Amino acid sequence: MNENKPDNSQSLACVFCRKNDDCPNKYGEKKTCEKWNFSVHYYCLLMSSGIWQRGKEEEGVYGFLIEDIRKEANRASKLKCTVCKKNGASIGCVVPRCKRSYHLPCGLQKECIFQFTDNFKSFCWEHRPVQAITSNKYSSSLPCTICLEFVEPIPTYNILQSPCCKNAWFHRDCLQVQAINAGVFFFRCTLCNNTDIFQKEMLRMGIHIPEKDASWELEENAYQELLQSHDRCDVRRCHCKKGRDYNEPNSKWEVKRCQCCGSSGTHLACSSLQSWEQDWECLDCRRITYTSDFQKAPKHPLANSTNVTVTDCLLEESSPKLPRQSTVAQHKELLRRKQEIQLSSTACPSRRESCLTQRQGSKFRRDISTILIELGFQIKNKSKTLYINKANVWRSALEQFQSQKFNPSCSIDVVYVNGNEEVGSQHLGSKQEFLSHLMHHLENSSVFEGSLAKNLSLNSQAMKENLYYEVGKMLAISLVHGGPSPGFFSETLFNCLAYGPENTLPTLDDVSDIDVAQIIIKIDSAADLNILKSVINEHYNYLEVSGCLRLMTSLSDKYMLVKDILFYHVIKRVKAPFESFKQGLKTLGVLEKIQTYPEAFYKILCHKPENLPVKNLSDLFTVHTLPDIQTLRFWNSYLKAIEDGKSSTTMEDILIFTTGCSSIPPTGFKPSLSVECLHMDFPVAYKYKNCLVLPVTNTYEEFQENMDFTIRDTLRLEKEERSHSLPWTLHVSSNEEMLI
Repeated sequence: MNENKPDNSQSLACVFCRKNDDCPNKYGEKKTCEKWNFSVHYYCLLMSSGIWQRGKEEEGVYGFLIEDIRKEANRASKLKCTVCKKNGASIGCVVPRCKRSYHLPCGLQKECIFQFTDNFKSFCWEHRPVQAITSNKYSSSLPCTICLEFVEPIPTYNILQSPCCKNAWFHRDCLQVQAINAGVFFFRCTLCNNTDIFQKEMLRMGIHIPEKDASWELEENAYQELLQSHDRCDVRRCHCKKGRDYNEPNSKWEVKRCQCCGSSGTHLACSSLQSWEQDWECLDCRRITYTSDFQKAPKHPLANSTNVTVTDCLLEESSPKLPRQSTVAQHKELLRRKQEIQLSSTACPSRRESCLTQRQGSKFRRDISTILIELGFQIKNKSKTLYINKANVWRSALEQFQSQKFNPSCSIDVVYVNGNEEVGSQHLGSKQEFLSHLMHHLENSSVFEGSLAKNLSLNSQAMKENLYYEVGKMLAISLVHGGPSPGFFSETLFNCLAYGPENTLPTLDDVSDIDVAQIIIKIDSAADLNILKSVINEHYNYLEVSGCLRLMTSLSDKYMLVKDILFYHVIKRVKAPFESFKQGLKTLGVLEKIQTYPEAFYKILCHKPENLPVKNLSDLFTVHTLPDIQTLRFWNSYLKAIEDGKSSTTMEDILIFTTGCSSIPPTGFKPSLSVECLHMDFPVAYKYKNCLVLPVTNTYEEFQENMDFTIRDTLRLEKEERSHSLPWTLHVSSNEEMLI
């Protein structure tokens, strides 16, 4: 395939419609196969009645094999178009009694409808679907809600009505352009933002909705400005002697951002704000917010008001040195787009739509760290302190998260308390270490089942205590607040979350119950119909209770039976826990992002991080104090010895010793890792600030020995502490599990 030969592409006509036109909006992309000397429009290929996608994505043209395209072109060459009377009519009306055939351009000219969904049906001009004509209560024309040109509010081929908002009308061409630009994730009713009902009706009426991300999401660094927070004072008269860029938290010189756009700021003192919690709006936003109020009160215009104070002027006027109006407008538009993001639940792709999904999915991949950082914008400066008992991380975390005072959008501080010592014995802890311990507890809890790749279990006690919801919420909070990658989801559990249970096919690996697995194996390995029926009789009660009992008329029916059992045991049986778990994952918008960018989240939810190379670890640490040159040389040699296997310590050991995490979180370490050199015999780690203090020794041998001993001994003691902590286990009988 060659897409970079425009002259050759234009010279070859489409093998189906016989046109040279290259119009992606009307006919789809025009693809030229130079080796076989032919071109084809993508929509002509999709809508042709006698061809199926039998190859892989990289084979032929989007999985349609060359030999199949030739056969279909040969078949079409014998059919005469009802419109232009020329041969090559590859598309036929789907109505059985209708014998009309036509080219795609001819069909569009005669106002045929082509449905880009399910089996890609085509309807001629007589049998095409129409929208119901309701009583016309509109006495005059109404504007198309996309282009704002007036239309006659009567549904026709070129004028469509929204199924969810009866006063929303569109030009067909406006809808098609909007659908191509917005893609399946953002194409919705322009008035009410409904997605499901609106898209279903538009697909029925022949609007092509490509399964891709929106065009504005594909722009490189389109939202880069949102990753930076504004920390400059922009009022007309800044009173800070250290300048407009000075920002000192928890003081009168802390910069407060505009509550509406966030792209303008002021020192608290410069706008006479008593505290950071007070609301403040910049001049641009005040103009927008209060324009209607000023118009309603002409007797008291702002310009003539005698009550305007110096403070009001400072609040409203921006610095003449900063012409920010265009930037503010861009920020507001970006924020508006972000706030409108909502995911639609999509149906299982058909045989040809899966081709579109695979081809276009690679165009809107995003880095997981960027996605989580954007979610982190919700976190407020106001902090919430969690008091965690290390002897039972799960139970104390559950109590803290279930508290009515806990707000997931507040920043988290961790204080470890020791229940065995006197009341008040506590020390500052690392948030990322706490989240790492919490993920370890969740992975091994009875809410999940399976050895390495985990699925949800069915646990009646956990359902009563609403633990599935709490576990989902904990996972969401951990991801947004900088916790580690969970990495223990099974592919089936992830697919249920990202694409829906109805689009997921579980496998035998997902079955952790040995008895059920043996039933499936027996059915699958049945050599003839009599053996199959014997196995079914043997396990009749289970099959009846699970709703999988079916009549076996041939040996091939066993495959459908195995599929039914797998779906019941892995998905249908745990429907209630799954829905509760999903609700928890909606915390801070995590589930929506999983469904929007599944490929990015798949890597951190289903896979453990790779082993850390020595170069990456050494680059993570920065030196904050005046270094001891010899000690730093020992440190680099020590890392090299670990990489060469000459030390009993691993890279992960150093990371755990310093931070409490065995891998780098998706959003990185906060604060960043640092090393210091002090005259002491053994290394010390301050996990709450991710700081490793290196001992200053006379020889490298002494340095390595002290490092190895301290790290190994510390990790051993911490492991023993965790092993003595109360494990969180809930039990459910096999009978209860089977019947539920």
